[in-house]
Amino acid sequence: MKRRHLLASAALGLGLAFSGAANAQMDKVKACFVYVGPVGDGGWTYQHDVGRQDVEAAFGDRVETAFQENVPEGADAERVLTQMALSGCNIIFTTSFGYMDPTNAVAAKFPNVMFEHATGYKRDHPNVSTYNARFYEGRAVQGTIAGRMTKTNKIGYIASFPIPEVVMGINSYYLHAKKVNPDVELTVVWAYTWFDPAKEADAAKAMIEQGVDVIAAHTDSTAPLAEAAKSNGAVIGFGQASDMSEYAPSPRVSSIIDNWGPYYVKRVGQLLDGTYESGDAWEGISGGEVLIGDITDAVPAEVKAEAEAMRDAIAAGSYHPFTGPINKQDGSAWLAEGQTAPDGDLLGMGFYVEGITGEIPK
Repeated sequence: MKRRHLLASAALGLGLAFSGAANAQMDKVKACFVYVGPVGDGGWTYQHDVGRQDVEAAFGDRVETAFQENVPEGADAERVLTQMALSGCNIIFTTSFGYMDPTNAVAAKFPNVMFEHATGYKRDHPNVSTYNARFYEGRAVQGTIAGRMTKTNKIGYIASFPIPEVVMGINSYYLHAKKVNPDVELTVVWAYTWFDPAKEADAAKAMIEQGVDVIAAHTDSTAPLAEAAKSNGAVIGFGQASDMSEYAPSPRVSSIIDNWGPYYVKRVGQLLDGTYESGDAWEGISGGEVLIGDITDAVPAEVKAEAEAMRDAIAAGSYHPFTGPINKQDGSAWLAEGQTAPDGDLLGMGFYVEGITGEIPK
């Protein structure tokens, strides 16, 4: 199954839209979390678990939390969700795209339990909500750094699965590298995994052998940075999903941090105070769910300032990473001068922008 698959849907892409009746106040909430990987992955699952710990810190003895890691997507997930619901969980956060159908199936059987599904688009029942983050905004900042710092004019992107979330990240990364360095070329390697350190390391090694000297990754482990570290400073990269600061100041020169804590605290708090309503959320840098990790001194001061200015413009709403003119890979027009991409286009993105070579796998 492919996690974090976003489809164009009228229910998504509108920032934060909630509907449905609020619940009565609760004296105590049991909040449960289902993870696709290990909490020690250093990336995606680790960061979700940081959010769980934020909930505990925010509410103390008014909340109890529980989690299960390494839950395969599919039938196993439905079994785990059922057990959690039976164990007294009041709200269950399911943190992988492949949990979408199991989440809805179990939600139908437990209408008094609230289910929150990360990165999906189905809300078949009034007790199901969805949430995600605008990771492509962080890719714009990374692309700016990559375009400025590459010495070979070859930058790389380790992609997990050919789904809209990943494709929009590739496009944003490339567009912003190209904007500051017209000579830049992008290599994309599809790993077909979210968490497999060996595969991720092999992908990074293959890129480096081709002359790539800046690597971004849309997978969950620290393996790409570990591989880049073997280059003795010739290759740099970025932390993905969490800060990965153990690889700073080089090769990790910055990071995209998935900051789930504020959302988890807000939703559990709403359940406690009786204001909870089901809905959809898609926040980014401005909402605090996408953070740009410290840009290290390995980045020249003027490049750091440029990247931070882009971050701040996105946060202020004065800049959108997909602002025209932008053509599709085949040269056909997509966005006219000054036009920004509708959320529906992004949530269903299945094309490369002009200048990227290769094809998106089917």
